[in-house]
Amino acid sequence: METTMNNRRVAEVFPPGEFIQEELDARGWTQVDLAEIIGRDTVQINRIIQGKQAVTPETARQLADVFGTTAELWMNLESTYRLSLVKPTGDAVARRAKLYDLYPVREMIKRGWIEASENIEVLEKRFCDFFEIPSLDETPRLAHAAKKSTPGELTHAQKAWLFRARQLAPAVSAGLYSETTLKACLERLSVMRANLEDVRQVPRVLADHGIRFLVIEALPSTKIDGVCFWLNRSSPVIALSIRHDRIDSFWFTLGHELGHAMMRDGLQEPTVDTELVGEDAQAFAEKPEVEREADNFACEFLVKKDELDKFIARVRPFYYKQKIALFANRINVHPGIVVGQLQHRKVIPFSHNREMLEKVQKIVTPSALTDGWGNTPSM
Repeated sequence: METTMNNRRVAEVFPPGEFIQEELDARGWTQVDLAEIIGRDTVQINRIIQGKQAVTPETARQLADVFGTTAELWMNLESTYRLSLVKPTGDAVARRAKLYDLYPVREMIKRGWIEASENIEVLEKRFCDFFEIPSLDETPRLAHAAKKSTPGELTHAQKAWLFRARQLAPAVSAGLYSETTLKACLERLSVMRANLEDVRQVPRVLADHGIRFLVIEALPSTKIDGVCFWLNRSSPVIALSIRHDRIDSFWFTLGHELGHAMMRDGLQEPTVDTELVGEDAQAFAEKPEVEREADNFACEFLVKKDELDKFIARVRPFYYKQKIALFANRINVHPGIVVGQLQHRKVIPFSHNREMLEKVQKIVTPSALTDGWGNTPSM
């Protein structure tokens, strides 16, 4: 018998039950007849016909055998009908997907940088306000384009970290800054390199000499170690991520950013330092001149080159902990800083003497304006 499906426009959205009833009427069958044919309860058949119960793949196979159709037809009718019952989302889902594609939305909300909202228009407005852009079609920009230490443009996640640093920086109180105060600051800091606990004094010493200091936990995959920028021509800002929680990394990154401040880098455009330390650090020879100068400044600030050269010549290749500790004590720096410099110069592998690289994050953050590790400063 020819099925009545050919006489009905399937494109219209009806529950599959209406088509089932038409097939039954065409054959002069009742719902009880269909229930007996396919071995189902009459109540189930009635619920399917009324659209109260979905057509399952098994039921679709049985209906196809009964009415001479395909199982796919019944499954398509079912899915089309169920989809028609779902309220249209408009463009909200697509707009939310675009937002997630552009920015680390979940992480920024988790960190308290953006307040969550189910309303996509409200959420978009909050991101535009954060990045100071009129619409999401615009690219977030600082007063001047930021300059990254490694090749390539800043990612939106890196820009988010940088914008957060700029938002928080004015909240840090600092004294007057000059080249003279920076030199005095370096002298004060130099006596703090030996004792791990002295890192807690670093934020205050920097502020006393006109340098605002922030600690902002890195966003995932940003690989930012630090940044130097200026609020104005006499207000430098240094922000660190403490991505590598080690005393050598902390002091080297701080020294590197102080080198940028000394050379007034970041005055026209923020200098964002990524992959500055560790095994993933960019090779020295591949760095721009300004980054090599900042590296050299940091190295010289931590361990004088001639002192380290003499130590290497004297003990190579046996860099025992005791020898490192004695040398560090003589030049008044923490042994971990010496280890870090030896690793930086590729004299020893990064896997050696790691137990001497003590952690600093929990020591320095209580005395610094800190964003991250469960802490969100109020604006």
